[in-house]
Amino acid sequence: MRPLERVLVALEAAGGPGADGELWAFCPAHDDRNTPNLHVREAEDGGVLLHCFAGCSQEEVLAALEERGVRRRDLFAGPEPGAAGERGAHPAPRQRATLQPPPGDGVGVRSEALHPAPQPPATPRRPCTLEAYAEAKGLPVEFLRELGLSTISYMGRKAVRMPYLTEDGREAAVRLRLALERSPQGDGRFRWRKGSKPTLYGLWRMERVREAGYVVLVEGESDCHTLWHHGIEALGVPGATSWKAEWAAHLEGIGRVYAVIEPDAGGGAFGEKLAASPALRDRLRFVEPGGAKDVSELHLSDPARFEERLRAAFGRASLWTDLRREQSDAAARESWRACEKLARERRILDRFAEALERSGVAGEVRAAKLLYLALTSRLLERPVSVAVKGPSSGGKTYLVERVLSFFPESAYYALTAMSERTLAYSEEPIKHRFLVIYEAEGMSGDFATYLMRSLLSEGRVRYETVESTPQGIRPRLIEREGPTGLIVTTTAVRLHPENETRLLSLAVTDTREQTRSVIRALAKRNREEPDLSPWLALQEWLSSPGAARGVEIPYAEALAELVPPVAVRLRRDFGAVLNLVRAHALLHGASRERDEEGRILADLDDYAAVRELVADLVSEGVEAAVPKTVRETVETARRLLEDSGGEPITTAAIARELRLDKSAALRRVRAAIDRGHLKNLEDRRGRPARIVLGDPLAGEVEVLPSVEKLRGCRVAGSTGGSDTPLPTARPPEDPEDATTPDDGSANGNPGGRRVRFTL
Repeated sequence: MRPLERVLVALEAAGGPGADGELWAFCPAHDDRNTPNLHVREAEDGGVLLHCFAGCSQEEVLAALEERGVRRRDLFAGPEPGAAGERGAHPAPRQRATLQPPPGDGVGVRSEALHPAPQPPATPRRPCTLEAYAEAKGLPVEFLRELGLSTISYMGRKAVRMPYLTEDGREAAVRLRLALERSPQGDGRFRWRKGSKPTLYGLWRMERVREAGYVVLVEGESDCHTLWHHGIEALGVPGATSWKAEWAAHLEGIGRVYAVIEPDAGGGAFGEKLAASPALRDRLRFVEPGGAKDVSELHLSDPARFEERLRAAFGRASLWTDLRREQSDAAARESWRACEKLARERRILDRFAEALERSGVAGEVRAAKLLYLALTSRLLERPVSVAVKGPSSGGKTYLVERVLSFFPESAYYALTAMSERTLAYSEEPIKHRFLVIYEAEGMSGDFATYLMRSLLSEGRVRYETVESTPQGIRPRLIEREGPTGLIVTTTAVRLHPENETRLLSLAVTDTREQTRSVIRALAKRNREEPDLSPWLALQEWLSSPGAARGVEIPYAEALAELVPPVAVRLRRDFGAVLNLVRAHALLHGASRERDEEGRILADLDDYAAVRELVADLVSEGVEAAVPKTVRETVETARRLLEDSGGEPITTAAIARELRLDKSAALRRVRAAIDRGHLKNLEDRRGRPARIVLGDPLAGEVEVLPSVEKLRGCRVAGSTGGSDTPLPTARPPEDPEDATTPDDGSANGNPGGRRVRFTL
């Protein structure tokens, strides 16, 4: 293999060299992957010339290539200059008049210039030694050595080695600091030693933390070094977004947890990651570093006043729960202003159907309303899950997507497919949220369906596994908190039997009339895009922390007495009906009365709206009624069989009679066979079906009673509406009435190196 080819393989360069044997590639000696700034050219003797325009030295580039398996002697075809008969390195020139830096779009191009211009010399990098690091951070070198820091050589350059020790003092990870300043190409200052498993920095000081009763969480190691030098107990998180929920176990029993939030996007992400840990958020206090970027900068700007300014910053610290309440109250008030008119509507689902139709969705009013109501039920303790069924190209996915557009993204998490253990390992929040799977086949595998059943039935996932740790193989319990609802689309007539009973099955319309309506909607030129802002605001207002979630159904017991116990499945379906009633009442909470405990009182209008949507679905689910499409298919087959003198008929004949395409007719026939009303006498694969009649169609049983029956029941009673709604979110307290948390700043501890700092 030619030397240039060896380099191309090592650098994983896209494409080959140009006609003159040169190209641009990403330099292996630093972490920039945005701009290819390593110039590679084949020398006249067949060797390779290398030059990094980001400032990496020849030695650094060669050392990095050696790390990738390219020996130095393999890079050159002839003897080393100045050493006849020996193979060695061609020293690449630091400047070449014919070379130009790569273009800003990062595309490798020829390096010649029409008018050669001198290349400005690369800015020399300051070696990252422990002494240079101590000077840059304003800390004593000996203090840092006591913490285990040292200078090492890494890939031909100096680096500061920072060991991560466990609570018992064993080395679990090592992080290397390669540079003191962030480079223009990106932050390539840090690198983990191979095999390191990131964890909290400073765990070996946990005994001190427990004794102090507080801890300060910061980003990175340097802020820890600064705080420790001033006697302040701290732990470092190695990156703004690297916090893991299981790390909160180290802080169990620590009464006050402060987090320094840096004034940038990373600081915001850091705070959100910490607040997402349920075991931490109630003790979490956010601290802003007093106008500085971070703790280290605050120290460097005025070392003499560092502790005074830091105490002042801790005095202004706010509990995360207080900040969250203030933010949510303000957001709730803003949402209410945007949705007040819509929230006061008496029939919100009708307004939704009208807006959906104007946006280009043809028909499917019942399906759309039920999906909207199910998604609103995410706010309850038992969301109602739905399976949308229909033939391929029936519009299932489009319908679901259009309904989802009326909800904020925080209401759902949509996927086309997921692996078997996604529900266990994903960090995406699923509490009071819907999981949307486009095509049930994407939820493949017995284990995936098992986790889904557990999530829907128990409202959470508890999955115990084992993982490799520095202490060996250890068990790990993964918990995903719900409740969570599921919307899944499928072309199947039935899902997994255990999943089928946990979802309401909703079929899209497969008739020619519906197809005609869809075609007309597609051809319509002046399609109106609805204003979604009040709809999004309505759902945000309903989901605000201060909003009413409790719903009481005064007539629930009377309704239960009127429902015939015709099937065991009703034990689950009746609960789903009640939750849809609660969701409808919650949606209309601005026009419903409240009880003494502040719960929304559902009235008969809520039951009437839900019964209109699901009465037949419930009856069909418990097989107390035959779906209209199945009954129509069986009756058609009966007529055709009479005409044929009892000879078996084909699916194609049924399709022609019903004026359906073959796929839609096949789904109907399969559904009828599944219920036993038709039989297929053909048992050979690939042969046309031979359809005959099966079990006779039974009479229908009314499972959900009419509103009139329920109203006439003496136990039911009636609860009219109310016109006195208001945002239920509690307004924040007046800032002037707020009290400053007791942070110990009045103790007057002067601080200093190794002096206990009281918070």
